[in-house]
Amino acid sequence: MPHVIVEYTANLRADARIGELLATINNTLIAQSGVFPIGGIRSRAIALDDYRIADGSGDDAFVHVTLKIGAGRDEATKKKACDALFAAIDAHFAALFATRYLALSLEVVEFSEAGTYKHNNVHARYRRA
Repeated sequence: MPHVIVEYTANLRADARIGELLATINNTLIAQSGVFPIGGIRSRAIALDDYRIADGSGDDAFVHVTLKIGAGRDEATKKKACDALFAAIDAHFAALFATRYLALSLEVVEFSEAGTYKHNNVHARYRRA
């Protein structure tokens, strides 16, 4: 963990630079000084072809990021990490935000590790480094 899911409206596909956004997200989480194990960070994006914003009259767009993390971090640590992540997302979309109607959001979902099943050998690569 963490897992990051970026949902974005398809009308942003040409301009959103989603690959760069995913790299920025991962780099931002890695920069949190060991808060999240590098080998557990996963990000993915889903373009939404079917959506409706407000009354549907404009070419509005949104990007919603869900950050899923295991329980156990204190509130100050989570806030610092989420503040950094949202600032990075906001900066990524700054130019686009200036030229169109766009809603950005970040949601943190914290869950008990007891409800997850994992089999991962990626962590070992980072322990050796």
